Amino acid sequence: QVQVVESGGGLVQPGGSLRLSCAASGSIFSINRMGWYRQAPGKQRELVASITSGSRTNYADSVKGRFTISGDNAKNTVYLQMNSLKPEDTAVYYCNVDITQFSRVNLEVWGQGTLVTVSS
Repeated sequence: QVQVVESGGGLVQPGGSLRLSCAASGSIFSINRMGWYRQAPGKQRELVASITSGSRTNYADSVKGRFTISGDNAKNTVYLQMNSLKPEDTAVYYCNVDITQFSRVNLEVWGQGTLVTVSS
């Protein structure tokens, strides 16, 4: 089994910063990719940023220059540093992990989500 736990959400004023963390644990042989998605009320879930095992990153256009994704392979952890936050960044943020288990079976696991609210 694999568990994915997010932390770091909360309430922040426009222009402020937050850092989200996501840690994966369990039967993990290797992590191929980790990503952050978000879902605002009434909208579809969308990719925010992702990072591969080779440290290749990808960002949604709406967050480029404001958000930074980074990973710690030793800790199976990914971070999302969010700066210059805007009200439209308000959403539930979900961590998504693409792993290979010791059985060599690939698995995609979602976290439970963490709420980010940007409001004055």
